[in-house]
Amino acid sequence: MSESPHVFLAEHVVAYDYKRSVGPVLGRFFTELQNGKILGSKTADGRVLVPPVEADPETGNGLGTEALVAVGPGGTVTSWCWVHEPRTAHPLSRPFAFALIQLDGATSGFLHAVDAGDESAMKTGMRVAPRFRGSPAGGILDIECFAPEGGA
Repeated sequence: MSESPHVFLAEHVVAYDYKRSVGPVLGRFFTELQNGKILGSKTADGRVLVPPVEADPETGNGLGTEALVAVGPGGTVTSWCWVHEPRTAHPLSRPFAFALIQLDGATSGFLHAVDAGDESAMKTGMRVAPRFRGSPAGGILDIECFAPEGGA
């Protein structure tokens, strides 16, 4: 069987261009980030989840804006990984860590970037504080990153 001498090419781009409606809980979370405050959702059994959620993941019970409580702003690194060569989409253009941070008053980890300056400065158990952007936009990157308390 011979191959066809004609080859047909068609460019096809897969894209998911849409905007997500965040709802009242995350909407308030992002609004408060613009003001330099971090919120979590307090569940009926006393857990505080950051970022806040609309429903308790254990029970499925709704958690509205009335369940929002202030946390942090500082916290403790519970685990981390170092990014030697940041990519364009990463929050920092220099080497940094992605870390789970247990913010003061929270019972869950909050994933964000830590600008420690050097991998040797990163430690599990270290205290970090948020560095807020000068021009907030109402999104998670209103926290530019976290940095070791007292420096970096």
